[in-house]
Amino acid sequence: MDFSSSAHCVFNLKIHLVFVVAYRRKVISESILTRMGEIFKEMYQDYNAELREFSGESDHVHLLVEISPSVRISDLVRTLKSVCSRKIRQEFSQQIRHYLWEHRFWTRSYCVISVGDGASTQVIEKYIQKQKCPTNN
Repeated sequence: MDFSSSAHCVFNLKIHLVFVVAYRRKVISESILTRMGEIFKEMYQDYNAELREFSGESDHVHLLVEISPSVRISDLVRTLKSVCSRKIRQEFSQQIRHYLWEHRFWTRSYCVISVGDGASTQVIEKYIQKQKCPTNN
């Protein structure tokens, strides 16, 4: 298991994010997907985060992100979606204008799932339940 550290914290936090195109429109082509990956990678440096994996289909994308405990996930998502939307709409306006209108690219919602490194929630629950204070005899 790989750990990162900051001044007073050792951590290993990864999240799986899913962003869906507004109205589930199928507008993400291979070239748009490639550009999105570049945009997201650039942005993560500002958030002390790392994009571990990225891919998607024509109407949604998946991101595996390693984050610091200081990162507020909702702030990260809001910024990622707004900057990516703006850049993609500028750079690929001809390609997407028939599918999307106004300034919207993504739905307002998103999915975030915590990701573990090998131990399921049940394994961790059992481990914690077995922890006992030593008795003083």
